[in-house]
Amino acid sequence: MRTRIAAAALALTAFASVPPVQAVELAGVEVEDRLDADGTELLLNGAGLRSRFMIKLYVAGLYTAQGGGSAETIVADDAPMAITLDIVSDRVTRDKMIEALDDGFAASTGGDTAALADGMAQLQETMGGELAAGSSMMFAYAPQGGTTVWRDGEPVGVIEGLAFKQALFGIWLSEKPVARKLKAGMLGG
Repeated sequence: MRTRIAAAALALTAFASVPPVQAVELAGVEVEDRLDADGTELLLNGAGLRSRFMIKLYVAGLYTAQGGGSAETIVADDAPMAITLDIVSDRVTRDKMIEALDDGFAASTGGDTAALADGMAQLQETMGGELAAGSSMMFAYAPQGGTTVWRDGEPVGVIEGLAFKQALFGIWLSEKPVARKLKAGMLGG
């Protein structure tokens, strides 16, 4: 019994001593080391640049309550967390982002998006008008509150359910992420 308690204490000490990731600048975007999501302070877990065919598209940041953790744990957790997207290219349009999110939902759920159809439709509605360089989005999850979608610093909707959050975060963090290098960056690697 003492061995388990000592091991648990050591694990907690090691976890508590994980330093927060420092703020970083990517593609001209300053990714802050802390984020206030509806009154909960979240720490930068990591950030990365999504590019395609050598074109820089957006900078994504992952924020969690304690920082650190595996992709699987972060996706599964019913805990406060957020993903930020800062668009850096005018090639990222609303329609292309919706198409990419739909493809990401299919990849993160193994193609089984039927249970998420309402949430996916609601996400499309919250996206508002056109996206362009300088536009931003944030997906902030809170237990019992759902995923609040922010557009250019303003909350534009809440999508309920842990399953929706898991699929949404899985777009970037699942076994089939939108981009492996981006996933590694968001995990602090």
